[in-house]
Amino acid sequence: MNARPSLAVAQRSLGDPSLSYPLLPPLTRGCPETSTPSVAYPLEVDYDYARVPGDLFAQAPLPDIARWSPLLPPLAAPTLGEGGTPLLEFDGVYVKDESRNPTWSHKDRLNRVTVSAAVAAGAPGVVVASSGNHGASAAAYAARAGLPAVVLASAESPPAVQTFVRAYGAKVLTVPADRRWPLLREIVDELGYHPVSNQSVTHTGHPYGPEGYKTIAYEVFAQLGRVPAAVFTPTGYGELVYGVWKGFAELHRLGVAAGTPAVFTCEPAAGGPTARALATGEPAVIVPAGHSAAYAILCDVGGHRGVRAVRDSGGQALLVSDDAMRAAQRELALRGVWQELSGAAGLAAFRALGREFDGPVVCVATSSGFKDLGVGGHRAEVVEDPTWRDAVSPR
Repeated sequence: MNARPSLAVAQRSLGDPSLSYPLLPPLTRGCPETSTPSVAYPLEVDYDYARVPGDLFAQAPLPDIARWSPLLPPLAAPTLGEGGTPLLEFDGVYVKDESRNPTWSHKDRLNRVTVSAAVAAGAPGVVVASSGNHGASAAAYAARAGLPAVVLASAESPPAVQTFVRAYGAKVLTVPADRRWPLLREIVDELGYHPVSNQSVTHTGHPYGPEGYKTIAYEVFAQLGRVPAAVFTPTGYGELVYGVWKGFAELHRLGVAAGTPAVFTCEPAAGGPTARALATGEPAVIVPAGHSAAYAILCDVGGHRGVRAVRDSGGQALLVSDDAMRAAQRELALRGVWQELSGAAGLAAFRALGREFDGPVVCVATSSGFKDLGVGGHRAEVVEDPTWRDAVSPR
């Protein structure tokens, strides 16, 4: 498949939409004019929307997000076949199963775009601070592009996930949590490695990252044949929910869709910086984080993207308990979809909300259950003299 040229033209500030910057280099430390010592405003990519091909959304869904290349930053890194994930219906709700991506999580959409930026910039490598999914994905896409990767992992990340990351040839450094981001900045400044994760006081991350997540919205629209009434997304820093919201907003802007969905952020109750920011009217906040087994989305540092997505869509920020996520995880597994605990947060929040919607509801399920804490540590008890009754006894 020959990708059409990107129509990306600039980076635009979410702190002040009238401010724009050249497309390159990516401003990975936030908007230089609107950010303050306490709040960093992200940037997003702007496009020449008037030139978007009229048949762009008439294509059949296929793996490789390059099918949407006019509405993505230039894709200089090769694909691993990301995208084209199934939309499954269970008991009146649709589940977008992102565990079916190449490294078993939604992060592959982001890293196809951000590693492309590293390739385009001629960077000698990429560096990421990650507890799991993001690190594995960045390592895989860096390897595919022929770039070395450094992954700064936390001591709490599952050993199996760190093994997964190392399998791609990445250098994994397990460091104290408070050293990960200062060390990342040192590697960027001293070695010139391209950062594919956050460097700022509140979260900005890579300005190109959420552009990869837009393709979830494009696919859902194609799979449903319409815009859903609501979308529930597991939320850490808010890059995913903002990307999904932006994708639907673009469909509406281009006249492809008649409206947009309400989007709901779904955070562990032990943290919840997006919910706190919306409750207090702040652009982004930092909160104390307690304990949650949903480590992939447990954040104390918030970002402005999630706040914007909820406000602009008329959605809501929801907090979910670990027990609610475990129930949703079991519900999905008993229907053939094994999700990481964090990946079940969207369905958990939808079930807990108990609200009726005038149209389809989509819950984004982000990552395979293989990424969870404690996976692989249980040894099964051997049944010494099995009978057929052992095989059919209730679970």
